[in-house]
Amino acid sequence: MADTSAAGETGVERDRRMLAEANAAGAGARLKTYVRLSGPGWLQSAITLGGGSLAGALFLGILGGPSMLWLQLVAIVLGVVMLSAISYVTLSTGERPFGMINQHINPVLGWGWLIATMMANIIWCMPQFGLCFEALEQNLGPAVVGDVVQSTPGWKYGVSFVLLAVAMSVLMLSIKGGATAKLFDVFLKALIGMIVLCFFGVVIKLSLEGLVDWGAVLAGFLPDLDQTRHATGDLKALADQLPEEAKQFWESRLVREQRDVMIGAAATAVGINMTFLMPYSLLQRGWDKTFRGLARFDLSTGMAIPYVLVTSCVVIAASQAFHATADDQFLSTDPAQFQESPLFAATEKNLLARVRPDQAAGGLEGLEPAGRDEAIAAMAALPEEEKRLAASLVRRNAFSLSRALEPLLGQELANLVFGLGIFGMGFSTIIILMMINGFVFREAFGQPTSNAAFFVGALVAGVCGALWPYIWRADAQMWLAIFASSFGIMLLPIAYATFFMMMNSRKVLGDDMPRGLSRAVWNVMMVVAVVGAVAAAATSIYNKVSNPNPDAAFVGQAALGVSLAYLAAVVVGFFIKPKPLEAIGD
Repeated sequence: MADTSAAGETGVERDRRMLAEANAAGAGARLKTYVRLSGPGWLQSAITLGGGSLAGALFLGILGGPSMLWLQLVAIVLGVVMLSAISYVTLSTGERPFGMINQHINPVLGWGWLIATMMANIIWCMPQFGLCFEALEQNLGPAVVGDVVQSTPGWKYGVSFVLLAVAMSVLMLSIKGGATAKLFDVFLKALIGMIVLCFFGVVIKLSLEGLVDWGAVLAGFLPDLDQTRHATGDLKALADQLPEEAKQFWESRLVREQRDVMIGAAATAVGINMTFLMPYSLLQRGWDKTFRGLARFDLSTGMAIPYVLVTSCVVIAASQAFHATADDQFLSTDPAQFQESPLFAATEKNLLARVRPDQAAGGLEGLEPAGRDEAIAAMAALPEEEKRLAASLVRRNAFSLSRALEPLLGQELANLVFGLGIFGMGFSTIIILMMINGFVFREAFGQPTSNAAFFVGALVAGVCGALWPYIWRADAQMWLAIFASSFGIMLLPIAYATFFMMMNSRKVLGDDMPRGLSRAVWNVMMVVAVVGAVAAAATSIYNKVSNPNPDAAFVGQAALGVSLAYLAAVVVGFFIKPKPLEAIGD
């Protein structure tokens, strides 16, 4: 039975009446009603503030200090524009977007959007499992019960499939509305809220101690596209002090890493799978065109503002802890002390390439003992500026990154809280990604209410995610989030270009298509978002194609080939005669 009020209204009817009364009463009443009725934006926030966003903000702070704060602000604003567009279309028509795209725009774009969403769910599930494992291995295990979780393939697979079983159980319970699932959901949100509050606390504490340069923070919100070509922040100042040869050596490495982090951070703000979740969550609530203003308000307050505040605090905290810093042992010119630094192993490859380019591929192990000692001595003798640059290229694990919370909590508690927080972020995101993939499979098979299709879709994303150890064999699982996001960004232009065409299609919107100044504003904002998404995708592909690593270059070439083939298919798709809408998955 539907939940009704005393007057016999359903929940949606009551909300619709409240909005009508608020609109008649004025701006103040409308604002109060919007705050009371907001919801889907907070669901989007739950997936946006996941392990990928945390990793992106941390590595932005490490590489750029506060100078790259603008990136996540711009990414979320453009993402909200496009989510608002698809919300407007969905609420104006009351139709599921997949069928409308196939019928009125281009079936190649429709299926491309659906398949790209499925791929994004699978790709992004992998780092979430990796984050959960690293939290257990690096943070929670040592802090609670000792070194129980071991970094071996068997342990990784075993832990991941246990997490999958729990996630699947929670997802199935949530569909049935079980109290256990709701309790678990509250628990996960509490873990995420805890780490968010801690990062806020770190920034406040650092600020009270005079350690935050608020001038630099405010300047960091000004976009600087030159950061895709040159080092930034204190690293730029360090590189500029070096001779030209050394500067080029380090800057080439910094810029490639910087681009990956920038692309990864932008991709986690709004991913293509979020563009799929938004319209279906609105339809599930029973919202219609009366709720269009509320949807825009909901996205701005429930998603954009919390995202910017949280990620900015993470960037500032990471900047203070890691940007252009290194421990005293690593900065020592004494080879014996230098080797004792925790950074030595992680920087060995880059430093050896600097002092012995001929031996970079073979590593220190390929040298005779005398040659090895000579190379280490040369590495230790490098200027402090070069060592700080090398330290900034280290892909730190969860244990190392927990240092960002130490100013507030101390080492042991920071390690525990950071581990709990990233575990909560990772696990909650796994559940949401599996849920989105369930919706995708329902649409793909034309069965919008089928629990079987939903179960299969959720399981596909979860199983592929749990197989992350087969794909990722590096030590720092936090970096897997950046790696996955650089692929996810390649898919985003499909959605953005599609929504732009839908907002300008009279076949889709009819009399609800924006006109005059409203249409001009929508189009300017959407064009900026589309151009930004295309530029980010092109940069991601270029970064891989130009990578000196043959495997990475091959992946980039494959991505470029697939992109060109898809563009050709899209052109053909405009000439395909559409099927009647009622025949498309209804």
